[in-house]
Amino acid sequence: MPEADSYEVVIEFYRTRLADDAHAVVGRETVDAVDLDAVIEIARLLARTLNMPQWPDAVAIADAEGATIYSSIIAAQTDIDKGPTS
Repeated sequence: MPEADSYEVVIEFYRTRLADDAHAVVGRETVDAVDLDAVIEIARLLARTLNMPQWPDAVAIADAEGATIYSSIIAAQTDIDKGPTS
């Protein structure tokens, strides 16, 4: 990412169908952050809190020009799937 005070990026959350690797976007947010580490942290938080029709299993982050600068498999529902702890 080029030097600047903050960057505008698009975070896309999606589901991947294993049979043919098709991707369905289930959430998209535009955010400002100071660096890639901050954007990744925001993406992790949004994966757990953003109201989406399905749980995402992956995330992609693109810069203002649309170039993908980060992508990863995520496990946002792991803690929720465990159920109550008591």
